[in-house]
Amino acid sequence: MAGRIPEQFIDEVRNSVDIVDVISQYVSLEKKGKDYVGLCPFHQENTPSFTVNEGKQFFYCFGCGKGGNVFKFLMYQDHLTFPESVKKVAELAHLQMPEGYGEAAKPLSPLKKMYRQATEFYQHILLTTKVGERALEYARKRELTDDLLKHFKVGYAPDDDKILLTYLQQKKEYTDNDLRDSGLFVESQDGQLFDRFRDRLMFPLGDESGYTVGFSGRRISNDKTIAKYMNSPETKIFNKSKLLFHFAEAKKAARSEKHLILYEGYMDVIAAYKAGIQSGVASMGTSLTTEQVYMLRRITPNILVNYDGDPPGIHAAERATKLFGQVQGFNLGIIVLPENLDPDEYVKKYGKEKYRAEVAGALSSTDFLLERLANQYNLHNDREKLAYITAAVQMIAGLNDPVAADLYLDKLARQTGVTRESLKVTFVRERRKLQRARNHQQAYQASTLMENIGETAEPKEAQAGTDSETRNPALDRLLYLFIHSDEARDYLLSRQFLFPDERYAKLAEFWLKYHQTHDEAEVKGFIDFIPEELQGIIINMEMITMPPDYSKRELDDQLRALEKSKINEQLNDLLNQLKEAQRKQDNSLELEIAQKVIALRRKKF
Repeated sequence: MAGRIPEQFIDEVRNSVDIVDVISQYVSLEKKGKDYVGLCPFHQENTPSFTVNEGKQFFYCFGCGKGGNVFKFLMYQDHLTFPESVKKVAELAHLQMPEGYGEAAKPLSPLKKMYRQATEFYQHILLTTKVGERALEYARKRELTDDLLKHFKVGYAPDDDKILLTYLQQKKEYTDNDLRDSGLFVESQDGQLFDRFRDRLMFPLGDESGYTVGFSGRRISNDKTIAKYMNSPETKIFNKSKLLFHFAEAKKAARSEKHLILYEGYMDVIAAYKAGIQSGVASMGTSLTTEQVYMLRRITPNILVNYDGDPPGIHAAERATKLFGQVQGFNLGIIVLPENLDPDEYVKKYGKEKYRAEVAGALSSTDFLLERLANQYNLHNDREKLAYITAAVQMIAGLNDPVAADLYLDKLARQTGVTRESLKVTFVRERRKLQRARNHQQAYQASTLMENIGETAEPKEAQAGTDSETRNPALDRLLYLFIHSDEARDYLLSRQFLFPDERYAKLAEFWLKYHQTHDEAEVKGFIDFIPEELQGIIINMEMITMPPDYSKRELDDQLRALEKSKINEQLNDLLNQLKEAQRKQDNSLELEIAQKVIALRRKKF
C-alpha cells in the first residue's frame, strides 16, 4: 500500500513553481495591479473575474467561488486527486517523486480507459502489422510521416467487424453496458455488437487534458458509397461542441507562438504542424460553437482563423468572425488562401515557407468583413456603390476603438474616392443611432431586471443563512492577524478569546497545530493541511487586501465589534420572540422579553 507524500516534499514542490506560470498554461492572464486576471476556466463568463495573486500564490474566481493554491487549481482543472496534483506539479518543477508516494492514482473511467486501449490497439495495427500495410501506404501517400503518425496517435481500424470488440472482451475489464455506451460499436436488432469503424485511418480526438474520448475515421477505400469521414457519436465523455482537435498540445505551443490557429479539419491541423506551426486546432465536423470560442479565449486572445479558401469556407469564416465578435477581448485575424485551396492543399502546392507567410499576413477581422461586404456590390455602379458605402460606414461605426475607426474610414475613402469629411458626417450619424439603440437596450434590460428582482426576491429571513450574509469582516480580520502575527495571536490567546463561529474556531485550532509542527508555517501550505470545506474561508480572507500592521487598540475594537454583532443577533432573536408573544397576547411573556431587550441594549451601548 502506498504511503503518504512527505509534507516536506509537498512544500518543496509548491515552492518550486510560480502559480502564475502554471495557470498561464490553461488561462490567458493579464497583469492588473498586483494581480493577474483572466477568464475563469471553470465557468463561462464575458468579463474576467478569475484572479491570481502571485505574492500569495493563490487563485480565486469572484464569479464561481473556486479558489486555492497551485495544487487545488490542477485538481479542479484536470480532475486530479491531491497526490496526482502534487505529482504533476513535481513534474513541472523537474523534481523526482519519492518512492512509494501517496495514494494509488485515481483510475480512469471505463470509457476513457477503453478509448486509450483502442487508440494503442489501432496504432499498433497500423505501424507493426501486415494487416495495416495498406493503410500505412495510404498514409504515406498523404505525406504522413512516422513522426506525424505518432504525434497525432493515428491508427488503423481493419475491415473486420469484431476485431476491436474481441480485443476488449478478452481483457475482461468491461461490462456489456460499458461496451454499448462507448460509441465504439453498433448494435444489431438481435443485440449483437459490431465494430463501428472499419477500414478507416483512425484519428483520436482528445479532451482538454489529452485523453482520447472519440475518433474520426477517414475512409481509405475508393468506395464512394461509404462516407469519407465518420466521427464517434456523442457519449458521456464526448461532446463535439465542447472539443477541439489537438487542443491539449496546441495550448502549450500558444505560449511560444503567441496565438492559436483555428482550422476546419484535422488534416489542416496536421498540414500546419508539418509547416512548423504547432498551435493549430479544429472543430470536428461541426460549425464553431460558443463553448469552443470560450475555450480559445481562456488560452489566448490572439486567434487566427484559417478555413478553406472556397466559398463555403469563406462563409464559415465570416460566421466565425461574427461569433468571436460577441465575446470581448479577442485580437482576431483571418487567413484567406488563394485559388480556393484549403491549408493542406496549399502546403502541398506551395510549401511551408509560403504558408507561414500567409499566416503572418492575416487580415484583421474588419478588413475581412469589409472585403466580404464589397464583394456583394458592383462598385462601378453608383447606386450600388452608395449602398456599399452606407453599409461599410455602419460596420465601422460599430467599432469600439476610435483609432481603428479612423483607420478604416481612411481606407474606405481611398477605395471609393469619397472624401473622408463626407464619410465622417455619415459615420457620426450612424454612431449616434447605435448609441441610442444601446441606451434603449440597456434601459429595457434594467427595467426587466428590476421586474425580475421584484418577482423573485426572498424575504430577509430566508436569506439570512447565506454565506455572504453571515460573513463578518471582524472575524476575517481577527483570523488574518491570528495567522499572520505571532504577537497578535498571543494577545488574543491571553484574552482567552475564542472565535464565536465554529468554522473559524476550527481554523484557529488547525493553525496552532500547523504552526507548532512546521518551522516555516505559511498560508499557501496551510491550505493543504485543512479540510476542504474550510479552505474557502482562508482563500477569501487572503484575496482581500488587509494591512499587516495592527495595534492592540485595533484588536480591542475588533473584539468589541464581534461582541456587538453577537448582541445584535440576540436582539433580533428576542424581537422575533416579542412579536410572537404580542400575537398570542401573552402579556407576562411580553414583559419578560421586553426586559431582556432593554438589558441587552444597555449592554450594547
